[in-house]
Amino acid sequence: MKSAVVLLAFLAVSQGLLRIPLMRGKSARQLLEERGLFEEYRRKFPYNPSAKFLPRNEQSVVPMTFDPDTTYYGVIGIGTPPQFFRVLFDTGSSDLWVPSVRCTSSACDRHGKFNSSASSTFQAGTNPFYISYNSGFAAGSTGYDIIKISDLYVEHQLFGLTETEAVFLGSVPWDGILGLAFPSMSLEGGTPIFDNMWNQGKIPQNMFSMYLSSSVEGSVLILGGTDPSYYTGDINWIPLYQATNFWNIQIQSITINGNTVACSGGCEAVVDSGTSLITGTSKDINNINGWLGASPGQYGDAAVSCSNMNLLPNIVFNINGYSFSLPPSAFVIKSASGCRTGFAPGTWILGEVFMRQFYTAFDIGNNMVGFAQAV
Repeated sequence: MKSAVVLLAFLAVSQGLLRIPLMRGKSARQLLEERGLFEEYRRKFPYNPSAKFLPRNEQSVVPMTFDPDTTYYGVIGIGTPPQFFRVLFDTGSSDLWVPSVRCTSSACDRHGKFNSSASSTFQAGTNPFYISYNSGFAAGSTGYDIIKISDLYVEHQLFGLTETEAVFLGSVPWDGILGLAFPSMSLEGGTPIFDNMWNQGKIPQNMFSMYLSSSVEGSVLILGGTDPSYYTGDINWIPLYQATNFWNIQIQSITINGNTVACSGGCEAVVDSGTSLITGTSKDINNINGWLGASPGQYGDAAVSCSNMNLLPNIVFNINGYSFSLPPSAFVIKSASGCRTGFAPGTWILGEVFMRQFYTAFDIGNNMVGFAQAV
């Protein structure tokens, strides 16, 4: 009888889950390489994913960087009737923003643009919206409207409407960003969308999870809990580490063949779906790439031989007493120009390279992140 009750409880929760399909589009790197513009963009817009996690002196600025390899996005609707946009679901920020029809930048021409006049439920906000970049910026206004995600409707959600954008945003596969970090990260001055979902009673549990596939299709964002069909074994739960803003955890060490190669004595890392690679301190990343026999490229890339990829060792992340092993198939990235490792200098961030290997759950109610072996 007890097992039947547990099963019914599980079914009740799982039926309340919302599954948002995520597509894996062509990255900005791929699109720019096809047009022969990647080297030019790389020089103009250096890769600095750590920017959005640095302390902020001005609370009106949302730092961002040009990440040429982010590829995953899902579709949401804004307004009544809904206008649909491709958004990056970003656990490294807390704000929602999309381009406005008033955007005058060429970057907006390749993306969907929100027309507030066409929505009967739109309300104008009073605060401006501003995003800073290493080169250039995006700016606009704010407003409130109904947000449609799958079959769920979030009411009176604050979001940003960009009216000018840096040129590199014209090459990313998504129109805007939907932040999934904590309320204290929001610089629009409102409640982040996931917190509103929970506050409005739209989801069964105060958590969400992500499965990132290596294929074009098959990836999914799950709101309200976890789905065992996307992972094997148990979810290993890790408490957040001194985190009030980010999904921040502590890594005890990173090893190769039993040798500590990085994070000796421990290091803090942010789990971020909005960063494509695994980044860390220059010394540690250079050491990891050295163990892999990688040769440094002009823009921080670390090239390895595609033919010798299967001979490379696994890289083991030791976190909270658990060992998470990344095989070469997970951390070597293939492109038209050859193979490179998924490790780059910066502060410690576990991005897409890590999350493709491990199904990741974000438990807001208990301040934990969970990893399980992805199927």
